[in-house]
Amino acid sequence: MRKLVYCAVVTLTVLIAATGGANAQPEYPTKPLRLIVPMAAGGGVDGLARAITQQVSSSLGQTIVVDNRTGAGGTIGAGIAAHSSPDGYTLIMVNASYGANPSFYKLSYDPVNDIQPIIQVGKSGLFMAVNSSVPAKSVKEFIAYAKTRPGKLNYGSAGHGGLGHLAVELFKLEATVNLVHVPYKGAAPALAALIGGEVQLNFSSIAATIPHVRAGRLRGLGVTTAERARALPEVPTVGETLPGYEVNFWYGIWGPKGMPKDIVARLNKEIARALQMNQIGRLMEGHGVEPVGGPPEELRRTIKRDVDKWRRVVKEAGVSGAK
Repeated sequence: MRKLVYCAVVTLTVLIAATGGANAQPEYPTKPLRLIVPMAAGGGVDGLARAITQQVSSSLGQTIVVDNRTGAGGTIGAGIAAHSSPDGYTLIMVNASYGANPSFYKLSYDPVNDIQPIIQVGKSGLFMAVNSSVPAKSVKEFIAYAKTRPGKLNYGSAGHGGLGHLAVELFKLEATVNLVHVPYKGAAPALAALIGGEVQLNFSSIAATIPHVRAGRLRGLGVTTAERARALPEVPTVGETLPGYEVNFWYGIWGPKGMPKDIVARLNKEIARALQMNQIGRLMEGHGVEPVGGPPEELRRTIKRDVDKWRRVVKEAGVSGAK
């Protein structure tokens, strides 16, 4: 009898070892991953995404392919990601415009609840700058100057519905000033228009604006973050004049809703580790971006906050083209 029991145990053990157990799963990842970038190749999001994937590919032991899916303000790529299989092999990297898109596009997904946040990669702010012909040397002075010229000062942006556009609309609401929007086809022409005097004001990226301010071509008045930027400790925040004013330009990675918790935790850990590496740190610093990291739900809170904020702003400001 003992011999029969022993043989049965040995047979069962061999069978389990051969099959890997009834519930055993291959260790993730077993194939290449895809990171969708809903912006054009060569831009800031694309460059940061490629730097991160290079580091994370090494730690995961699998290639991460960057897939640029542009169009409709990034909503095409986001739709593809949201409707992908939640197996951990399709992710997307978005920036702060993702939070503004629900106010301008009819989406096939819920931008807050139909996703699985992975991690907030980094954050930056916008630089409030004026043409050198504008006499104001501070945010307070600019507000006073604008109040004496209602509807006569123009501001440029990288495009209708972009973060630079909405940041000024929020500024207009809180400062109670009347400024005229002039949208351009991208950040570079908008900045060139400010330097050339076509517009008097612009809220654009810190990294792109700093060289022109330091060269004297523009005058920097403030940054839109809640705290002063590390790269510009001498420049006050807009919120120091308008308490509560804050606009963050953030970057985040998420995947489809329903991803396994252990995979989410693994990806969060590996990306957070990559953000601490010198190579990525130098790249982010060069773009005026500060690493963030943190748990997945922090990214969800950031997204929800922005979705709610920009819906309120476009409604109160009467921004055309909004849903």
